[in-house]
Amino acid sequence: MDVYFDNSASTKVSEKAIEIMLKTMRDDYANTSGKHIKGVEAESYVKDAADIIAKTLKVKKGEIIFTSGGTESNNMALIGGAMSRKRYGKHIIISGIEHPAVYRPAEFLTEQGFELSVLPVNSEGQVDLELLKSTLRDDTVLVSVMYVNNEIGAIEPVEEISKIIKAENKDILFHVDAIQAYTKLRINPKSQGIDMLSASGHKFHGPKGVGFLYIDSNVKINPIIFGGGHQRGMRSGTLNTTGIAGMGVAAKEAYDNFDERINKISDLKYYLMDELEKTEGAILNTGRGENFAPQVISVSFEDIRAEVLLHALEDRGIYVSSGSACSSNHPGISGTLKAIGVRENLLDATIRISLSELNNKEEADYFIKNLKELLPLLRKFVRK
Repeated sequence: MDVYFDNSASTKVSEKAIEIMLKTMRDDYANTSGKHIKGVEAESYVKDAADIIAKTLKVKKGEIIFTSGGTESNNMALIGGAMSRKRYGKHIIISGIEHPAVYRPAEFLTEQGFELSVLPVNSEGQVDLELLKSTLRDDTVLVSVMYVNNEIGAIEPVEEISKIIKAENKDILFHVDAIQAYTKLRINPKSQGIDMLSASGHKFHGPKGVGFLYIDSNVKINPIIFGGGHQRGMRSGTLNTTGIAGMGVAAKEAYDNFDERINKISDLKYYLMDELEKTEGAILNTGRGENFAPQVISVSFEDIRAEVLLHALEDRGIYVSSGSACSSNHPGISGTLKAIGVRENLLDATIRISLSELNNKEEADYFIKNLKELLPLLRKFVRK
């Protein structure tokens, strides 16, 4: 049996998404900028996807900019947003558990003369709202906080964060990295006070290499990719019609049966958490309830290196990740686990289980059975 529990890294592309992608490659393959009927036909896929995604967020389709994925969306929001506001100030704020696709652009901005404040989080991974208030300044121009943490599944109180920011200065831009939240939570940027929001197609059964950035129509940011002036000059480059079409279909599928899908994922998450709590030496870093997303479990194991356990599980057809797979080419201790106060001896002993609606209880039982067989064997080896 193969058990794929690494859905926060990437998901299996849905059959309907594959079907429409094949159609764009076989039949409707023209450049969307073409003035002929074939170009118009290709462009219709882009318009349909924008309409689908806009409806899931209750925003205007003209507020959706298509990108190559979450990393580009985050770079565009931070760099484009900060640069557009630099005459008003050069102070930006991020949380201490951001993905590299946010903190690397933030570090780049410091090289351009901006000042960066990094907010610590509590033991559940949430930003301290009182500390946010005291960190905001007259020259603050942008705040970026992720919606769902990719390692432990913590949900940030984005609406409360926005209220604090806008009470200080309504012109401060608020960006939300929703790459692990889109299709897992119901999101309404207008009512939640979100100015910009990033998402990536391969996190919700769409293809890799495509994502989007929502930018409120009242917000003006600088483009960071220049060329032929595509997408109203905001992101030049020939549109990835195939990827955009597939992502649009995947988004529609996700929200058409949202409650049923999320309930299934949540039930499986809690079942696994119950079983892990009975497992000797297992320590959960993910909590229960409304402060945590339905799809992610972070768990540490006493006396076991995560990489060793990961490969032992892999040998039995079980696929999880150690920390965040998005950074697997740059191994190191997780900043998120440090930020929430995980003990030093467990920082390199933590795996992430991430679920989708394609997973089931049979897979969970197979995982738990093999985990309980492997842990004493691995600990015996370590003690030798």
